[in-house]
Amino acid sequence: MEIAKTIESVKSLVKAANSQGKKIGFVPTMGALHIGHISLIKAAVKSCDFVVVSIFVNPTQFGPSEDLEKYPRPLEKDLEICRKNNADLVFTPSPKEIYPGENITWVTVDKLTESLCGQSRPGHFRGVTTVCTKLFNIVQPDIAFFGQKDAQQAIVIKQMVTDLNMPLEIVICPTVREPDGLAVSSRNQYLSEQQRKDAAYIFKSLKKCQEMIDAGTANAQKVITKMREILQRVPSIEIEYVSIVDAETLQNVDKITGKIFTAVAVKIGSTRLIDNILMDAGER
Repeated sequence: MEIAKTIESVKSLVKAANSQGKKIGFVPTMGALHIGHISLIKAAVKSCDFVVVSIFVNPTQFGPSEDLEKYPRPLEKDLEICRKNNADLVFTPSPKEIYPGENITWVTVDKLTESLCGQSRPGHFRGVTTVCTKLFNIVQPDIAFFGQKDAQQAIVIKQMVTDLNMPLEIVICPTVREPDGLAVSSRNQYLSEQQRKDAAYIFKSLKKCQEMIDAGTANAQKVITKMREILQRVPSIEIEYVSIVDAETLQNVDKITGKIFTAVAVKIGSTRLIDNILMDAGER
């Protein structure tokens, strides 16, 4: 496994792989790798001949009061995980390598970034789309792999790639969960033992949503009310949003029909957690 810190090194190594006719797979991450990231690396290894993993805590997607400084950066452990899971190249740039001067060019996706996390994290998706565009230009992958847990991000990136005719495929892999249903996240390690138990209620609320829709409930507000009731049982949970949206437009729906996605964002202490489920409710 190669480790590269510079854009020039990555381009050179990928060019060599391309010259051998290898299909390039790419897994962009912010490090603090866990079993969710491992599932993405494994999917890339299965589908591609040369797998690149980036580890870069992107400063432009963090707001002024968010956790940029304390975001975990266990680089040696991350590199070992990449090595064990057969990544071919790990790109570990510094912020100065990616943003050598004042960045005055940005990539923005309208509409899809206005709801859900876009409402509470202004500028977040602009940072995500810009850094992904940079990384796609550097790595030039055939396929890039993202997780369903960050569903809005994945949908936004997919739209960006389509709209800008970027020559790659975006693959969205299923959310990996702990035994109690909590979505695996790098931020879970911020939680105390009690907060970790409380966090299981996020998935309980999503399961209730699925049960109600499977039982025929079509009124979105009725489902949201029940989900909020479940979350409000836990004093440590501060609800940011509970939304049921169209899976393509990400606009709120009143009537549950067709492909929808139910998304939750909460704070437990100072830790912000998100989760979602994607469903096809069929015709109602």
